[in-house]
Amino acid sequence: MQKKIRLATIWLDGCSGCHMSILDMDEKLIEIAQYVDVVYSPYVDAKEFPQDVDLTIVEGALSTDHDIAMIKKIRENSKLIIALGDCAITGNVSAMKNLYGSEAVLKKGYLDLADLNEKGEYPSKMVPKLLDKVLPLHEVVHVDYFLPGCPTPSDAIYEMLKALIEGREIHIHSITRFGK
Repeated sequence: MQKKIRLATIWLDGCSGCHMSILDMDEKLIEIAQYVDVVYSPYVDAKEFPQDVDLTIVEGALSTDHDIAMIKKIRENSKLIIALGDCAITGNVSAMKNLYGSEAVLKKGYLDLADLNEKGEYPSKMVPKLLDKVLPLHEVVHVDYFLPGCPTPSDAIYEMLKALIEGREIHIHSITRFGK
């Protein structure tokens, strides 16, 4: 039996719909599970992103200082990164706040609509600092593959994973390979 691929998944600023598409693979998940060891994921109770990850699937855009630090750590520790879904690739829905700016979004959410914020301050201990604008992954780190969709269809995720596991060239119409 071949060595299992060390797989990580994460969603940053997105709706989690693409991760739901992973689950929508149904019985194909059992097939994929024979070849991967999930070492980090919203489905796994791991607190720190591990070293030596073969493949990381990243859903969502970058909208906070925490997201930037996380994607840099992921890039340092991953051989391949797949940007999963339109938010990771373009910013998509997450980037709608770019039209108004972070200050306006914070004011609306934490001051105008808040019932319990008597001090008139933004939370600073539990909420990461918002970036001035939402960024797609490739504007901060090198991304190896882009798998679009909102959400990405489960069949496309399956075909991508299967091709990578088997070491085949990627020949899916909507997938673009960058770098190397």
